[in-house]
Amino acid sequence: MPPACGLVFPLVRRGLALCGVVAALVLASPALAAPAPFGRTCAAQQGVRFCGGTVATRVPSFDGVPLDVDVTLPPTGDGPWPTIVLMHGWGGSKTDYESTTGPDGDGNETYHWNNVYFAQRGYAVVNYTARGWGDSCGSASSRAADPSGCAQGWLHLADQRYEAHDTQYLLGLLADEGITKPDAIGVTGISYGGGQSMELAFLRDRVRQLPSQGSGFVPWTSPKGTPMSITAAYPRWPWSDLVNSLEPNGRFLDFAVPGPNDTRVPLGVAKTSYVQGLYALGLAGGYYSPPGLDPNADLTTWNARVLAGEPEDSESTAISNQIFDFHQAFGLPGTPAPMLLQSGWTDDLFPPEESLRAYNLIRASNPSAPVSLQFGDLGHARGTNAPAMDKALQDQGSAFFDHYLKGASGGPAPGAVTAYLEVCPPGSPVSAPFNAPSWPAIHPGSVTFGSAAAQTVTSTGGNQSTATKYDPIAGGSNSCTQVPAEHASGTAVYEGPASNGYTMLGLPTVSAHINVTGQFGQLDSRLWDVGPDGNQTLISRGVYRLLDNQQGNIVFQLHGNGWRFAPGHKPKLELLGRDSPYLRPSNGSFSIQVTNVHVELPTVEGPGAAGGQVKAPGARRIKLSVRPRRPHAGHRVRLIFYAKITPAGHRLPVKGATIRFAGHKVKTNRHGRAVMHLRFKKAGRRRATATRSGLLKGRTVVHVRRRAKH
Repeated sequence: MPPACGLVFPLVRRGLALCGVVAALVLASPALAAPAPFGRTCAAQQGVRFCGGTVATRVPSFDGVPLDVDVTLPPTGDGPWPTIVLMHGWGGSKTDYESTTGPDGDGNETYHWNNVYFAQRGYAVVNYTARGWGDSCGSASSRAADPSGCAQGWLHLADQRYEAHDTQYLLGLLADEGITKPDAIGVTGISYGGGQSMELAFLRDRVRQLPSQGSGFVPWTSPKGTPMSITAAYPRWPWSDLVNSLEPNGRFLDFAVPGPNDTRVPLGVAKTSYVQGLYALGLAGGYYSPPGLDPNADLTTWNARVLAGEPEDSESTAISNQIFDFHQAFGLPGTPAPMLLQSGWTDDLFPPEESLRAYNLIRASNPSAPVSLQFGDLGHARGTNAPAMDKALQDQGSAFFDHYLKGASGGPAPGAVTAYLEVCPPGSPVSAPFNAPSWPAIHPGSVTFGSAAAQTVTSTGGNQSTATKYDPIAGGSNSCTQVPAEHASGTAVYEGPASNGYTMLGLPTVSAHINVTGQFGQLDSRLWDVGPDGNQTLISRGVYRLLDNQQGNIVFQLHGNGWRFAPGHKPKLELLGRDSPYLRPSNGSFSIQVTNVHVELPTVEGPGAAGGQVKAPGARRIKLSVRPRRPHAGHRVRLIFYAKITPAGHRLPVKGATIRFAGHKVKTNRHGRAVMHLRFKKAGRRRATATRSGLLKGRTVVHVRRRAKH
């Protein structure tokens, strides 16, 4: 007998009949209370339940700033559900990834990546307008509707303490309402939303405290105390290091573990056209803090200082430190949630190194960590965003969420890479995907070229018409635009042999000896495909910030691409001191004598392919050596192992490589050196190996000789 019957039966003569009525009411009561996220009434549409918000029903965030939020629920059920948050880009709003046409979305970028699609698959979906945009205090009318709540509701540029906390707070409220499963949460977004989803993955189960609280970390719990955690993240077109994204200095190398100061020492070269364009977009459609009022969100002052350029000073250093510490994922301590990272080859704002930086960092700590990569001809300008490519990658992203949020099979394996080639001309068939279990494995070969001869690069050199044509904002060109091949005055040019047919996939590596005269130098770079008809296509680009009067060897990489060099086409590297308006021209005057230039293009094909043009990848394989190589048995021996790589002919030590030998294991120091003290009982050959995430394994052999006679 149900408990209710036991209470009612003794009191009523016809207790059995009343018991049946009470039991029916008790059992039916959950069905009578339809889920109402944030108190909303949900309407059935497109096979889901849409629980829309208005200015009048905004949700006050943790600090009272009203946020414009929509929630979409599966067609049936009461929850809680695994939940996905879709975060919009810079200048966008909650509606950007809400479909009006069904699960296939309203464009290729939202195909199987929208509120209706995910809700139909059993997820609760949260779309909200980030603070400082649209009806979350971005528009004048929305601020007028709640002057008190919006008083400080300005943009904080994806601050972990504000925008990331907003997402966490909304999810906590939904968990307390029985809508969200607190341990099955996925976050994803494009561009501005992509950077935030990466931040949330690194924060994982922590909240970054407000400046007034010390900006430390506390456990993430719902308002009612339920522990919360991000389960998986799918950042699309994200930044990992916003300092590097907006002012790159060229120190990132995809075969090295990134360090915390790599992108700030020295400060880099501003992407002027993007910095100006993004600021103008926020000025037109967002809400900026009045200059000088909020040191944590003073975008107007920051923008003016960045655009002023050299010489760098304490103000510029403070701005870069503020951005690094609070407005990005890289630099956050701890182990992030599983991530699938998507970047575009032809994205001049957030290029592939933004995903690779996070990937390399995570896998250096744990080579089997659940982080995977997607690359293609997509992203911000100059990305083509071919529909077939987007659809395939987004279906993989859906399988990724199903795996981690629902326990389903499928999705990319940890470490795996899926990559497509650039689509030229736009509308051409999309290449078949290239797949590999890791980043180094997807380009097992390389093609090299260069010259030892001296050439001179000047701060005023280059063809301004060409530079303007390839500016992602002002140029209006697609990634396949061609110009006549040239060697403009004040530039250095290095041309490789005609291709026998090979496929570059990855980041080109350049080493050179430089002798700089003057201040505030920068070495801009472009990689071209020169066709037999004499026209050239831009394949990749980059920039390297120079020190005043710098001399010596440098190694840097371009942003990379997936590109087929057809038979008869030649790769050409162009070095120049000015690539404006894309990159900010220097305030100084300088010249650079460049010698001993070596270029290495990573290839899908292995050594020996393309008629022997493809060689072993010197930039990524560890070269392991040992001293002494022929020790005697019977004596205690001090073995010194050296691990290095030779990117484009230049030697660099490998820090943090694991040396395994004779049952022992040790890591190399910053000089690429590791020491073991051993005693060998008998003679013979023994193999040593060196491994480090992001690099191909190195090997060497120790020949132990017979016991020495005395």
